[in-house]
Amino acid sequence: MPLQNAFFPEFASRASLLFLPHGVRVLAAWLMGWRAVIALLPGVFIVFAYLGGADVFLPSRLQSIFVAVVSAPAVFHVLKVLGWDLFPRPDRAPCWACVMVAGVLSSILLSVTTNMAFGSEPSAYFAFLIGDTFGLLFLMLGLFYAFRFMRSAN
Repeated sequence: MPLQNAFFPEFASRASLLFLPHGVRVLAAWLMGWRAVIALLPGVFIVFAYLGGADVFLPSRLQSIFVAVVSAPAVFHVLKVLGWDLFPRPDRAPCWACVMVAGVLSSILLSVTTNMAFGSEPSAYFAFLIGDTFGLLFLMLGLFYAFRFMRSAN
């Protein structure tokens, strides 16, 4: 956020324009399915408690925590029900563009529901969407190059 504030001082929203944790949520949901909810819940709760203090128990915050941990697994599950199974399988290569699409859909769901809970202005919706999408993209690119480097090192 300090770097973001240096480049975009007029940007008043508290949303990060490069939110890497969304990438973690999406990749966890892709790899673990609904079990990702249990894996992500402690970390999301701790972050909300750190940022909001005792306000973490306000209904709007609890709703946001719930949506943050459920949105990505729900999107992957709905896509599977609709016939587009993106979950990893040993007999096929991962479709990274498909995971990005699921991540953007998850971000839309998360942005709309979270900002409705907080009563945010419309610009915050787009800020969340941009931050989540860029966070997922940069995390996936970083992992892609890290795995490529590890393969070439062997």
